[in-house]
Amino acid sequence: MYKLGVDIGGTKLEAVLISQDNLIIRRKRVATQANLGCLHIISRIGKLVQEILHGEGTIKYKVGVGSPGSISPETGLLRNSNTLCLNNKPLKELIESELNCPVVLENDANCFALAESLEGAGKNFDSVFGIILGTGCGGGIIIKGQRLIGKNFIAGEWGHHSIDINGRECWCGKKGCVETYLSGSGVEKQYYELTGKHISAREIFSSETKFAIQIKDSFYEMFGRGVANVCNILDPDVIVVGGGLSNVLNLYDLGLESLKKYTFTSNLRTKLVKNLLGDSAGVIGAAHLTDKLVF
Repeated sequence: MYKLGVDIGGTKLEAVLISQDNLIIRRKRVATQANLGCLHIISRIGKLVQEILHGEGTIKYKVGVGSPGSISPETGLLRNSNTLCLNNKPLKELIESELNCPVVLENDANCFALAESLEGAGKNFDSVFGIILGTGCGGGIIIKGQRLIGKNFIAGEWGHHSIDINGRECWCGKKGCVETYLSGSGVEKQYYELTGKHISAREIFSSETKFAIQIKDSFYEMFGRGVANVCNILDPDVIVVGGGLSNVLNLYDLGLESLKKYTFTSNLRTKLVKNLLGDSAGVIGAAHLTDKLVF
């Protein structure tokens, strides 16, 4: 049985086809075009899957999909997605109707964590906390190769615990969420508020101006606080960092020092590492959803 994965990102859609021998046959990405709405995204997923399958003849395959947010256990509708047009929509059913087959739908950060635990930087570790520092902040927990989902389907959502109850306002309606400090969009917003200028997070981390240094110092401090809160509860073997800001090299020394400062132990043995699978970890994890159990 082949595995087909789809990753729904804020800016890109990606699909991958994996063979029975676990080899990547074809992978492609296109722009999400989220500004055109939910049904437009669904249509683009359908076309992308057709292109991935083109030329493969008649094959049997299962489909896994990673999306920001999670399905509400009460309503069956997507919630908490920073791709806002997907919220309050029956996303799983819409995709199944478009593809004319059953799909497994999971949070995109859980897909990232799953892929890294199976094939990437988290391989051979029993407990993996995968975090995404990208447009938003997501997280996924893998215990002995299985996803930890939780009673409310929100396990790993560290981006929306507050590290300052009087802090920055988040799109979710709360204040001081990790995401407002550690996501790329959060970093860029802070810089704009200080300078009135719009520049990318990548440019900010490459800059040595007074305001850039101020934001970077705050970033490492808040990283330590936010991740330490998770470590003090979960105590994982390894933390694998993904997303665009995983490329900030000082994260693995200055960020680690901040983490050690706030963790409830004098000798932190948890590893903090960069991902190995790059920005395709999410889509690879989505493909693997079809053969992994949950608990």
